[in-house]
Amino acid sequence: MILFPAIDLKDGQCVRLKLGDMEQATVYNADPAAQAKTFEDQGFEWLHVVDLNGAFAGGSVNGAAVEAILAATKNPVQLGGGIRTLADIEGWLGKGLARVILGTVAVRNPDLVKEACKKFPGKVAVGIDAKGGKVAVEGWAEASELGAIELAKKFEGAGVAAVIYTDIDRDGILAGINWEATIDLADAVSIPVIASGGLASIADIVRMTMPDAKKLEGAISGRALYDGRIDPQEALAILRGDRP
Repeated sequence: MILFPAIDLKDGQCVRLKLGDMEQATVYNADPAAQAKTFEDQGFEWLHVVDLNGAFAGGSVNGAAVEAILAATKNPVQLGGGIRTLADIEGWLGKGLARVILGTVAVRNPDLVKEACKKFPGKVAVGIDAKGGKVAVEGWAEASELGAIELAKKFEGAGVAAVIYTDIDRDGILAGINWEATIDLADAVSIPVIASGGLASIADIVRMTMPDAKKLEGAISGRALYDGRIDPQEALAILRGDRP
């Protein structure tokens, strides 16, 4: 079970949004690369990075910050936000990313996702961001008519490394992860699922160890880590199963 610390990039800085609103951004670190190294030093083994500007623009905007992160940490990094073409995918994987996260393009062009999975086995994740159960795209600015499970099932057998499921209604407000919807999704597909959006406290970490959640690959934490609501050492010990 992996706890993925999150670095969300806006205008070159490490921020957290509330409910996906770019106007409600809190800057936590002006040096994202230093933040990446801090997470590594705290014992985390993966890093989740999102180019927020890129998600809206449809192409890389915070590329320099991402490259600085890759240079600063030995941990594998997964990146989402504005990755829309095979050339984008190949370019980022060539720079050392462990995997890319495809969101909008998974809705708009699922065949491209399948092609990318064949070309880059184990390197492609699908980001499913849902609001009211329906998938949102273009940096959450547009809603689709697709349900989260319906979209995930399109990629069964395609070789997708993971599905990252975010409940937009909970993201960045410390409301707790939507475990019911996340586990329903994990039950519906064979693809590993990562929970995202709302992780609030050690109680959520403990919830990750419950039998019905053990099928998950892990969960992403942002604001709760930055605000000190979760102690990294305690959280990682719980997930390792060596907490007294």
